[in-house]
Amino acid sequence: MESENKMVGKIILASSSPRRADILRKAKIEVEIMPSPYIEDHTRTAFSYDFIENLAYNKAKALVPVVSQPSLIIGADTVVVLDNEILGKPHNAENAYNMLKKLSGKTHFVVTCIAVINSETGEYKLNSTTSYVTFENLTNEQINYYIEKYKPFDKAGSYGIQEMPDGYIKSYTGDLENIIGISSNSLKCLLNEFGVN
Repeated sequence: MESENKMVGKIILASSSPRRADILRKAKIEVEIMPSPYIEDHTRTAFSYDFIENLAYNKAKALVPVVSQPSLIIGADTVVVLDNEILGKPHNAENAYNMLKKLSGKTHFVVTCIAVINSETGEYKLNSTTSYVTFENLTNEQINYYIEKYKPFDKAGSYGIQEMPDGYIKSYTGDLENIIGISSNSLKCLLNEFGVN
């Protein structure tokens, strides 16, 4: 993507997520990967849009003093929410099992907030995208098999929809990329507001 705004030298993704990088690569959004030094608060379990929007914004803002030229910095945060409770990344297999047991047979929602900051002006824009996922009723064997084979310890909610075998996900509505980690369409809309097309 070429910027019409000559002040913007780079577009930087403030994330180490290989899934986000892959989505943007497939969408032909060229970014430089630079993981954010921001340390997330993992103690919060009650969901609010303000909370994840602040996380995404702070991830991007933490890179502002680091970049060497005017840049657009993208921060993103994805949460899995069941009954208004944020299900974070599991610490171990038992934690992952308990999360998947909670999600079994139920519908939950996944929110990814994207923040884009102009490192020179401080101007920023936010977008939150919400999608819904319904799990089949999972057996204990299915849950244990998934954890053992896919080791979802770096994934919110203990699962990645893109790798789920048949018989695990009943349905989903909304943007699949959003469930995986970042909606390229939502990001393109934000970048367009900064004159990037």
